[in-house]
Amino acid sequence: MSVTSRYREAWEGFWREAPEEPGSVFWDADPKVTAALHLALFEPHLADPGLALVDLGCGNGTQTRYFADRFPHVVGADLSAAALDHARRADPAGQATYRLLDAAEKGAAETLHAELGDTNVYMRGVLHQCEPDDRQPLVDGIAALLGERGRVFLVELSEAARPVLGGLAQSPEGPPPKLAPIFRHGIAPGEVADDAVPGYLRTAGLTVLASGELPLVTTESAPDGTRIELPSKWQVAARVE
Repeated sequence: MSVTSRYREAWEGFWREAPEEPGSVFWDADPKVTAALHLALFEPHLADPGLALVDLGCGNGTQTRYFADRFPHVVGADLSAAALDHARRADPAGQATYRLLDAAEKGAAETLHAELGDTNVYMRGVLHQCEPDDRQPLVDGIAALLGERGRVFLVELSEAARPVLGGLAQSPEGPPPKLAPIFRHGIAPGEVADDAVPGYLRTAGLTVLASGELPLVTTESAPDGTRIELPSKWQVAARVE
């Protein structure tokens, strides 16, 4: 099963309109407050740090480039060609490589695994933006990428984020400028139950090795000037015999 054409086109439209400037997209926070914090939680569980790292749903590649300074081979993968155009323009030195990938299509994930071998995978805030029917196939695709030795770091908005986003969207002034394009393109974050994520992992044959909570930092500010942070939950998982 692959993503619907409507969903793919929504992302293409979003990224075609997105500005190039760093931090101009709602979730495009500095790696110091995103990937760096996640990597500190992920690294202790890596069975083989020398494996290729796939940044799944890499968008414009901000976090991908951070990982490329720390791992020998990093691949930024996204289903949006326009997103990958952003990523390549922001990486003229080619620190990472970028691939168009619909990871919910099992054959596509298996093909990439055949090319790279077992990989470690980082995925931030992608499941809750997926169509519900694509969530399990996406996690199945992650399992295919991991193979036997890989590990995945998966971070998703928690249920507690929904009222925060709802309040921002329904404020009298309208949603904040960086949040408005997400809703306009029909890719408003959906609701994923907190207990659904470990369920997806189990169904894909993966075991949760570690988990916790950590605010997901955005680039947008509330009317009072404070940075908007959304509650999130993270999991590290692997295939364990």
